[in-house]
Amino acid sequence: MQIPYELILGWRYTRAGRATRRNGFISFISGVSMLGIALGVAALIIVLSVMNGFQKEVRDRMLGVVSHIEIFGANGAALPDLARTLEQVRAHPQVLAAAPFIATQALLARGEDMKGTVVRGIDPALEPSVTDLAAGLQNAALKRLLPGEFGVVLGGELARSLGVREGEKVTLVAPSGQVTPAGVVPRLKQMTVLGSFDSGHYEYDSALALMHLEDAARIFRFEGPTGVRVKLRDLHQARQVGAELERSLSGDLVVRDWTRQNRTWFAAVQVEKRMMFIILTLIVAVAAFNLVSTLVMTVTDKRADIAILRTLGASPRSIMGIFVVQGAMVGVIGTLAGLALGLGVAYNIDVIVPALEQLFHASFLPKDIYLISRMPSEPQQADILPIALISLVLAFLATLYPSWHASKVNPAEALRYE
Repeated sequence: MQIPYELILGWRYTRAGRATRRNGFISFISGVSMLGIALGVAALIIVLSVMNGFQKEVRDRMLGVVSHIEIFGANGAALPDLARTLEQVRAHPQVLAAAPFIATQALLARGEDMKGTVVRGIDPALEPSVTDLAAGLQNAALKRLLPGEFGVVLGGELARSLGVREGEKVTLVAPSGQVTPAGVVPRLKQMTVLGSFDSGHYEYDSALALMHLEDAARIFRFEGPTGVRVKLRDLHQARQVGAELERSLSGDLVVRDWTRQNRTWFAAVQVEKRMMFIILTLIVAVAAFNLVSTLVMTVTDKRADIAILRTLGASPRSIMGIFVVQGAMVGVIGTLAGLALGLGVAYNIDVIVPALEQLFHASFLPKDIYLISRMPSEPQQADILPIALISLVLAFLATLYPSWHASKVNPAEALRYE
């Protein structure tokens, strides 16, 4: 099979042809364009992979505390029929486990320190099946949550802000008071701190308190659990499963999946990721359109060659094809090099970043400021394919005008001074 001469000449021009000073400069400009495309593609892949890694890390830590789906009674009241609700929820094929809970707010006080807290009454036997946090506490403080003992497990930041340790007492102040001859006074209850947890998510570590379901119902005067927490086989199906449960459950219930509990944060991350994609794509665009100047210089330098090819019978379309191939070669090589570099860094960023930190004696992610102390990365095919396609398309578009200009060269005019 004979290779078309357009491909042969296009590849030869990409390699700069004869070693003159002018051709050497053109080759240098071509190499710079190729390097620019490679660096732009690599930067896009690395940045989006790190953003995906951060999003996954925060999501996983958040889901270690919250469940995939939560079902509430209307207006925060106790569920009208807990047994029936659990039966209907567990009947869904996507549901792995379900556990009742009580959710309310209160104040925790120790001495003069007082903090607002989100109180979650749980069943220690069922809670580990729906959250990773409870599963991690199963062999420690969670087993000591016994009904009637009025024990509490605090978030690590909450415990530190109150200055309490395991075995010490805190005072729980319920928001709804009790009527006495002196008026309405808040209900107070001494609680024993059984331990603390660190989920890695500041919002929960600084405000969440776990206690036994029966103790929470007694203190806050609920007739039963106020909701059911649900764990799914596939967390990405939470919105669809939540809609199906909302249609199938009996009674006046509210179903909320994990994507809606932190909707603002997830929306902000998506907007930020989209803007970073657009901004970094401009880098690729600038590098790709450097090909215009490279090809224009090549066309100017090769006017005599073009004229000879035209006199030998080459059509304007063939001449245009030669320079399209040259520009496309630069785009393809630059894109492939960028993919290799970007993926190499993205998959090994857990090795590269610590090496840079050790080299420069610096910490890029201080533990006392950020949620995590290591740089996460998660390259995704949905990001990489569009990056490669956009780079190739931009490189191809950049070749059109210089190639069209080359096809319009007049052989007689080009050879007049040769």
